[in-house]
Amino acid sequence: MSFTATAHSIDGTLRHEIDVNGRHTITTDEPESLGGTDTAPAPHELLAATLASCVSTMIVLYARRHDWDLGDVRVDVDYDADTTPRGVEVTVHLPEGLTVEQTERLKRVADTCPVRRALEAGFSFDERVEHDLPGAALR
Repeated sequence: MSFTATAHSIDGTLRHEIDVNGRHTITTDEPESLGGTDTAPAPHELLAATLASCVSTMIVLYARRHDWDLGDVRVDVDYDADTTPRGVEVTVHLPEGLTVEQTERLKRVADTCPVRRALEAGFSFDERVEHDLPGAALR
């Protein structure tokens, strides 16, 4: 399965509008200290948000399939971009009243989050720069 995203600067600023799979639009910005207006998350901040929402979604989907009433689930992600390798701490907050078996199962489900799997697997990049003129691609 392939996903696409296309970003473009809004009026030449550090704010960017990103089209996701032709169905959704998100906006990013940079903090004022970097010349942005801090009106949206910075691109690197979305990594923690993506992981938190993925883990939470996996847990809720599994619980729904098993008719487990979890109420509100919360997932905190602390992403340290200043370490090598990068550090990620994930904390899942579940409601009281679950059995030990349910809690253990939800922990295993959280570990199956596709975003986590992608980060653990690593990436290869194929990048090119193109001019928007016929026949002017740079490789």
